[in-house]
Amino acid sequence: MSTFGVIKAVGLVRYRWLMSLFAAAVCGLGGSVAMGAPLAGGIAIPSGDSLSSPAERDVAQWVERMQGAPCRKSYAGIFVVMSANGAMSSSRIWHACDGQQQMERVESLSGTPRTVFRRNDEVRTFLPQARVVRTDRRDAAGLFPRVPLVSGTSIAQFYTSHLMGQERVAGFVADVVWFKPSDTLRFGYRLWIERDSGLVVKLQTLGADGRVLEQAAFSELDLNAPVRAEQLSRLMEATAGYKVVAPSVVKTTAKAEGWVLRQPVAGFVPVSCRRRAVSAADDAPSVLQCLYSDGLASVSLFLEPFDPLRHTAQPQISGIGATQLLAQRMPSDVWLTAVGEVPLPTLRLFAGQLERSP
Repeated sequence: MSTFGVIKAVGLVRYRWLMSLFAAAVCGLGGSVAMGAPLAGGIAIPSGDSLSSPAERDVAQWVERMQGAPCRKSYAGIFVVMSANGAMSSSRIWHACDGQQQMERVESLSGTPRTVFRRNDEVRTFLPQARVVRTDRRDAAGLFPRVPLVSGTSIAQFYTSHLMGQERVAGFVADVVWFKPSDTLRFGYRLWIERDSGLVVKLQTLGADGRVLEQAAFSELDLNAPVRAEQLSRLMEATAGYKVVAPSVVKTTAKAEGWVLRQPVAGFVPVSCRRRAVSAADDAPSVLQCLYSDGLASVSLFLEPFDPLRHTAQPQISGIGATQLLAQRMPSDVWLTAVGEVPLPTLRLFAGQLERSP
């Protein structure tokens, strides 16, 4: 698979994951956070949100505060993503939660026109120029504003939080919090968390030298928007006049596919593994995608047969903003592409630890 094909297949992993962090989560971040009582339909709101002042919160309490934000109220706004190399994209977001489901609509305001809907784990991407709707299910990476459930991680073991003060973003007062990594395997994050709702209204991804690699922020935000889940659901179902494309996706595990990491990469746990067809054709080839996360950062490993007509003999390295890509030939004539919002040495570590199961 080409570099372009990988980015397409991953569904713009970094962009979606950045948006996930950007608006926090309702689904939890695994064992690092204690959840509160469930609402109707099983969605939980963290308890004890106001039991500590901003200056007293640790990293787990900050994450707990952010988790309940998307279901406290509906909202709409425009957010802008910028990387250190000057690349910029903007989108309009509508989000609603009715206690049984989360709904969102994300409309691209730059680049190729597209509108993405998410209803819990179901995703539909409308491409109006091609008159095509692509459907998918994503347990993990999700769309704005969902952070995946990552069982077995401990964010507090690999990040510490530091309150840096308060600033205004899109007209709202926000606590500025630095999530500092404890090692060099992951980037740091600076978050602007709206003081009343707990919604993240701005996010920066930071390199080891403190340089901003990527930034996302609301330029406009309405925390009292009249957005209803049923309205977004109706729009998501309005596929008349579009060709609906649903490539085959089969849930599996790395072990079942004959792969294992000799040693786990510190803090990263397996989240999901899928064998995905590259198109909707019956005879379309497939690519294995295994996703790993530490609760904040993520790495996707794509595995496919080596093809000398499409793949090179030498490893390929590229990066855009915080997203790094490493592609190389593995034993048994397999082509590996590792993509993640982590430093390049972390991807090299994943590649070095990956081997065929005994």
